[in-house]
Amino acid sequence: MVLAVVALGLLRIVLYHWRQGTVLIGAALILAAALRALLREDQAGLIAIRGRGVDVLTYTAFGFCMMAVALTIEGGPLNN
Repeated sequence: MVLAVVALGLLRIVLYHWRQGTVLIGAALILAAALRALLREDQAGLIAIRGRGVDVLTYTAFGFCMMAVALTIEGGPLNN
């Protein structure tokens, strides 16, 4: 699911809707945080090296930062 949202975001970026694409990629990170929070430790596999809290906090923070930057940038060559 996360990769599908990222692919959709990249498609929007390629189609010159960079703001929408970046927001979608940020939303994919938040979705990844939610899915990681729901994942049991025995299902985590190789990502169990890090703690669940670290993953959820990092994904959420990066997702919201990416969305905030995309929504607050003004001007630029691809202003839409």
